Amino acid sequence: MTGNILLCTIITVISYLIGIKVFRRYNKAWLNPLYTVTVSIICLLSLFHVDFTYYTSGTGVFSLLLGTATVSLAVPLYKQINLIKKHLLIIFIAVTAGSLAGAASIVLLAKIIHLNQEMMYSLIPKSVTAPIALSISQSLGGIPALTTLFVVTSAVFSLVTGPLLLKFGRIRSKIARGLALGTSAQAIGANRAFEWGELEGAMGSIAMITSALFMSLLTSLFINL
Repeated sequence: MTGNILLCTIITVISYLIGIKVFRRYNKAWLNPLYTVTVSIICLLSLFHVDFTYYTSGTGVFSLLLGTATVSLAVPLYKQINLIKKHLLIIFIAVTAGSLAGAASIVLLAKIIHLNQEMMYSLIPKSVTAPIALSISQSLGGIPALTTLFVVTSAVFSLVTGPLLLKFGRIRSKIARGLALGTSAQAIGANRAFEWGELEGAMGSIAMITSALFMSLLTSLFINL
C-alpha cells in the first residue's frame, strides 16, 4: 500500500513539475498545467504500466488538497460580499444566461449534426466545474469519461479565446471579465481572473459556483419532466 501511494505521488509530482515548467517557459494559455499535467500522467502511467484504478487509489491526498484549495476560494468571496450583494441581480442574470446559452447550443448542435442522446448528454454539462459536470452527466445518462474530456477541452478553449474576445470587444468591466471567465472556463477561468485582480477573481469564483448550481437545478427539472 505504501509503495502504491509513493509511486502514484512521484508520478503526480513529476507531471506537475513538468507542466509548470513548460507553462512558465512558453507562457501560453493552451499549455495550462491542467492539460499538460494530464497528458504527462497518462504517458507516465503507460510507460510504467500502472493501472488507472491502481493510480486513483493512491492519490487520495491530492483529492484532499484539492478540496482544501476549493474551500479557500470562499476567502475572496467573503471580502467582496458587499459588492456581490450590490450586483447580485446582474450576476444571476449574466451567469444564468451564459449557462443556458451553453446548454442550448449543445442541444442545437446535436440536432444539426445528428449526435446520439448519450453523446449529447455527455456534452451538455461541459461548461460546469468537473465534479458537478460528472454528476449531471450520470443523471442524464451520459458517459462520464467523455464529459471529463469535454469539460477540460472547453475550459482550455475558453481560457485561450476568452481574454482575446474580451479584449476585442473592449470589455473593461472587472465584474464582466470575471463573470465571463468563471462561467466559461470554470476553476481555471476563476484562477486566471485572479491574475487580473481580486475583484475579477471573486466574480470568477461566484460565476463558477452559480453556473454549477443553475445547471444542477436545470438538470433536476429536465429529469422530472
